[in-house]
Amino acid sequence: MFQDISIEKLNELRAKNEMTIIDVRSPSEFADSTIPGSINIPFFTDEERAEIGTLYKQVSTQTAKERGLEIMSAKLPAFVKRFAEIKGNKTVFCWRGGMRSRTTATVLSLMGIHVYRLDGGYRSFRKWVVETLGMMDFAPKVFVLHGNTGTGKTEILKVLKGKGYPVVDLEGLAGHRGSIFGEIGLKSNNQKTFDSLLLEEILRYRDEPYILIEAESKRIGKVVLPEFLIVKKEQGTHIMLEAPTALRVTNILDDYRPKEHKELSLKAFHQIKSRIHTPIAQEIEASLLTSQFGRAVELLLESYYDPRYAHTSHTYGEAFDQIPAIQFKTIEEAVELVEQRIKEMTNQMEPEQTIKSGV
Repeated sequence: MFQDISIEKLNELRAKNEMTIIDVRSPSEFADSTIPGSINIPFFTDEERAEIGTLYKQVSTQTAKERGLEIMSAKLPAFVKRFAEIKGNKTVFCWRGGMRSRTTATVLSLMGIHVYRLDGGYRSFRKWVVETLGMMDFAPKVFVLHGNTGTGKTEILKVLKGKGYPVVDLEGLAGHRGSIFGEIGLKSNNQKTFDSLLLEEILRYRDEPYILIEAESKRIGKVVLPEFLIVKKEQGTHIMLEAPTALRVTNILDDYRPKEHKELSLKAFHQIKSRIHTPIAQEIEASLLTSQFGRAVELLLESYYDPRYAHTSHTYGEAFDQIPAIQFKTIEEAVELVEQRIKEMTNQMEPEQTIKSGV
């Protein structure tokens, strides 16, 4: 017979890469949220699940079970084969450790394929994520990158992460750049997915002396940052970045690719059009319509984003305004200067806080 496994034991094995996690829920449930790193081998398709759910509610539990058995029996050989092809330890889960995962684990056991079943299913995992984030006591210091829109903060962080620095890319986890144009060309994550991915990163770096993040508001697209991270950000060490407008425009064009997303760019602009002085708003719209994207971006920076950033910066207090900015003309130069600033700041940290990220 199969064995149930707790979320704590599963996490221990996941951390050692000793477990393949298989979500047997429907494709739409899997797409909505799952345990990071899971693969989807659905017990029912979305349509089959909807049919059985209707029978359960409108006819009877027994009728729903009989129909489920009829559907599953026809595709059982292919279903089992997919599990047989996966080597090593395997854990299956459904929504709450009920019929789908129990039936899967039982059938596989009869076929000589051993799997674990997650006790409580995805619901237990979600509960663990929420409770862990809510009670998080995160020791590492936080270095926060600030700078006007288009400065290249996200790209700088990506390069630093590639070099071994402990970076948490909040926008990457959210699938959103944080602005009204932030979802263009991306697939934004919901709160459940963001929380799971964020917790993975936080636990990965919990023994580091510091982490690097980008200055973000409490909300990024569809998601909200946990309270402990907001507090750590506010209490963090701030690094100011300053780039020429021409570089910022280039960065934005490279990142957002408005030529490929012209209609979406116009739609996003219309959401903020009323907040911009009318003659300038008209010129921005005309520039977008005629594919003069560089000019549109330049005007948006001057008339909308830079004033908003200046207003937000004042909330940090006078000391924030005294922080010397790192000025640069290329991303490569920015990375080098940020590295120097990090070394200066880490040298000022407690002696026992040695760098564990290998940088």
